[in-house]
Amino acid sequence: MTFTLNTFDLAAFVAATLAEDLGDAGDITSAAVIPADARFTGVMDSRDAIIVAGLPIAEAFFRALDPEVKIELLVEDGQKVVAGTDLMRLEGNGRAMLTAERSALNTVQHLSGIATMTRAYVDRILGTGAILLDTRKTIPGLRVLEKYATRMGGATNHRMGLWDAAMIKDNHVAVAGGVGEAVRRAKAAGIERIIVEVDSTDQIEPALAAGATHLLLDNMAPPMLRGAVTLVGGRAPTEASGGVTLDTIRAIAETGVTYVSVGRLTQSAPAADIGLDFAAL
Repeated sequence: MTFTLNTFDLAAFVAATLAEDLGDAGDITSAAVIPADARFTGVMDSRDAIIVAGLPIAEAFFRALDPEVKIELLVEDGQKVVAGTDLMRLEGNGRAMLTAERSALNTVQHLSGIATMTRAYVDRILGTGAILLDTRKTIPGLRVLEKYATRMGGATNHRMGLWDAAMIKDNHVAVAGGVGEAVRRAKAAGIERIIVEVDSTDQIEPALAAGATHLLLDNMAPPMLRGAVTLVGGRAPTEASGGVTLDTIRAIAETGVTYVSVGRLTQSAPAADIGLDFAAL
């Protein structure tokens, strides 16, 4: 089955990533040390318990350099695996496998790290009814992949970019002259989804009255969040955001907010410990 993501060009991503690594001279080490007709087998495995993400992308790197490579994916993206689990088996041209190795591993390590951290946050709020959201705090050029990884970890994607919803923040409010006026301008522009960041409860009524469809409750402690949720009274979804950690998210989710957004899912997730070992045939 072909791996596809909306707005993501897998072939272009693979080509650009390999070009960055190969430069003008190519893989000079493999060309010098490994015979052109050498064939290898390989096994990619996880050294930690992780949530897997990115295996089909890793596969694409190997196929780009050796279209005849034999690849068996042993687990699926989104699957939780224990330390020592084999993720992928390969058999093909030795030079091609060595050349693709780092690009493939970098991708799976990064995306699995995001998915694994995401699942930890999802597990921490189970039973509260709150939904975990990611943010736009992504590495430039990798947003579609990183947000794919948060989905594999169990989160829901927030805005994919500046284009799919309005988010009115303090700077917009300051220039517009108030929350209500900022929302009215967004509605006048024909925008349907209008998210408004509020940092005090006295901004809630003006935002809702003007037509806000979603309130982002910024950097509020749980008691203040609970009061804000009561004031909103179900008239719009509420989102807690700002400085959320694994230690604080449960108390935040228990305030009754609809969503909790966490920037560190894509901003600070450590890479998963995944390796790839080869043997000559």
